[in-house]
Amino acid sequence: MNNEQPIIVGLDIGTTKIAVIAGRKNEFGKLEILGFGRANSNGVKHGQVLNIDETIKAIRQALDACYSSNPDLVINEVYVGIAGHHIKSLQTRGDIVRQETENEIAQKEIDQLIADQYKTYIPAGDQIIDVIPQEFTVDNFQNIQDPIGYSGVKVGANFHIITGDKNAIRNIKRSVEKSELFTKDLVLQPLASAAAVMAQEDLEAGVAIVDIGGGTTDLAIFYEGILKHTAVIPFAGENITNDIKTGLGVLKTQAEQMKVQFGSALANEAKANAYITIPGLRGMPPKEISVKNLAHIIQARMSEILDFVSYHLKQVGLDNKMLNGGIILTGGGSQLKHLIQLTEYVTGLNARIGLPNEHLAPNHIDELAKPTYATCLGLILKGYDDFEHNRKQFETSFRKVEVPEGLKAEDLQEEEMEEMGSGITVVKTAPRKGISNFWGKFKNSLIDIFKEEEDSQF
Repeated sequence: MNNEQPIIVGLDIGTTKIAVIAGRKNEFGKLEILGFGRANSNGVKHGQVLNIDETIKAIRQALDACYSSNPDLVINEVYVGIAGHHIKSLQTRGDIVRQETENEIAQKEIDQLIADQYKTYIPAGDQIIDVIPQEFTVDNFQNIQDPIGYSGVKVGANFHIITGDKNAIRNIKRSVEKSELFTKDLVLQPLASAAAVMAQEDLEAGVAIVDIGGGTTDLAIFYEGILKHTAVIPFAGENITNDIKTGLGVLKTQAEQMKVQFGSALANEAKANAYITIPGLRGMPPKEISVKNLAHIIQARMSEILDFVSYHLKQVGLDNKMLNGGIILTGGGSQLKHLIQLTEYVTGLNARIGLPNEHLAPNHIDELAKPTYATCLGLILKGYDDFEHNRKQFETSFRKVEVPEGLKAEDLQEEEMEEMGSGITVVKTAPRKGISNFWGKFKNSLIDIFKEEEDSQF
């Protein structure tokens, strides 16, 4: 039955890694991973493609790894994430006076109101990527989620407008096309990550998704079911690695290894008498690095990132415990020890790690449920949302493609839990509901805005 579902591929072009994941929904609506590949990324800095040739090379390596994991796969089109320093957002207000006031408000009037926002002034060289209506007003009635069917003279809305640099977006598109792939759609990375790690109750309670990547930290704030704010913070995991490299006088590879293996986001939690021995360069004596000093460096930079998160929460008036869902940390950088405690201390909000495993079929390998792959899995979910709402044409693959053994988890012994002793009470919680029509709130296709401007040389 699930062979009638299309195979959808997410491509996450990051600063430290490029990941390709191919997935298909099973009969229970969960994603079965049919192929997975990753490669180190060299041509991307702070989420932006700077060296197209290096990026193409890395995309092809990730694709080759994906084909190695499952030789039955054929990949032609991909959903691609977009982030980077150039992504900005602004709030605007728009109103229209209705011509036919005796009729109820229709969808075409809302479409007109949204289309008018594309005339908003933005700096030269930037492009409006998305216009997201927040709450509507009809005459004197405010905070209306959906005004269709209301009657009134004047309809207005507050809008969240997301912009990006035209050249930066073209560079992503060229890298994908020169890798002999077709970009099915460009998706904002903070929204893709949010779709992968959020459930319906998070959307209603209000949450801030903080995706700590290699080059950027992406932020998406939701309140009362509405996307209130997005931001790209220009610091992330690579900045921490560079701080360790400079502060402790070690190589970048050593700094990265120390951060992952021994790093902590709280200096108070690090052991005062623990040391790491680093081999000396070219006959020099080995170096003794204090684990506490390492934690101090990590805490300083991570606190700075979280201060930016607090600043953005203040900007939209959601800093005083109004987000009942708190902060969901995801991305590769969220795996630092004691980061939850530091986040709660800096922001004053509850925090947890967001894992994309709610949407995955239960037989996947543990590697894929890591926060590192939240964006990539969110891209596949966006593809399925397009498919289920007939937003795009999909070629359904009727060839039989099975989940390869290498991507299946080993069978776990369920009996172990019961043998742990009668004193333990196992509380079973109800499964969290997935998000219904999460993507319906946003513009259907970011890629379409470039169709009319496309240059034949691309």
